[in-house]
Amino acid sequence: MHSPATRPQGPVTAADVAAYWNTRIHDLEMTSHPVGTLAFFDDLDDYRFDKLHYLPRIVDFNGFAGQQVLEIGCGIGTDLVRFARGGARVTGVDLAQSSIDLARKNFELHGVQAEDLRVADGGALPFDRASFDVVYCHGVLQYAPDAAAIVAEARRVLRPGGRAIFMVYNRVSWLQAMSTVMKVGLEHGDAPVLKLYSIPEFQALLAPFREVEIVPERFPVASRLHKGWKAVAFNSVFVGTFNALPRAWVRRYGWHLMAFCRP
Repeated sequence: MHSPATRPQGPVTAADVAAYWNTRIHDLEMTSHPVGTLAFFDDLDDYRFDKLHYLPRIVDFNGFAGQQVLEIGCGIGTDLVRFARGGARVTGVDLAQSSIDLARKNFELHGVQAEDLRVADGGALPFDRASFDVVYCHGVLQYAPDAAAIVAEARRVLRPGGRAIFMVYNRVSWLQAMSTVMKVGLEHGDAPVLKLYSIPEFQALLAPFREVEIVPERFPVASRLHKGWKAVAFNSVFVGTFNALPRAWVRRYGWHLMAFCRP
């Protein structure tokens, strides 16, 4: 988490969001290796899947072999590389040219292929209707100026019988409560858009889909990012205490709301 900053005034555009992410790499603090090297990509993969250890458990990256997978907001390609390693035929789009450039390098260094990596707006996808078996959009909607447009486009390009997977941040969560109590801003709190969702709000956003299953996830793990007494208190007291509680009591307060949708 970082100190919050003032957001731009007035309506936010896709260009505003692109400008923000063109100058930032998520979790960059977690590597000392030069940007764009194999060690750089591997460090960020290691950190992401240590922090989000739940993700491979509920998204089988090896389970889509031969299927057409689109990631909206692919960033540097960390998750998309995993889909490709599992045999999926992958396409990635992102608003930020810098992210797409790094994603191409990531694929090259890991020796896997992407069918298409390009700059594009998730709210106006440059693909035909029913082009993909899977649409994956993890941690993107909360930063989007028009999240509903992205959901509608995901539904449009998804084939009958396909699956869409989304994640947003949970407004009614342990991390939002910790942020408020400890007076520590949320990570990327200075982004042009950052909207947190309750479970009913997320369900309403996903109304274009016939079947929606929402799964709260991302419970406390020891932080490798933060330092100082707040980090010590979080790692030594809060993480253990929270995770000792019966999961049924706290399930709805997970920081991530994962959604698995069918058209």
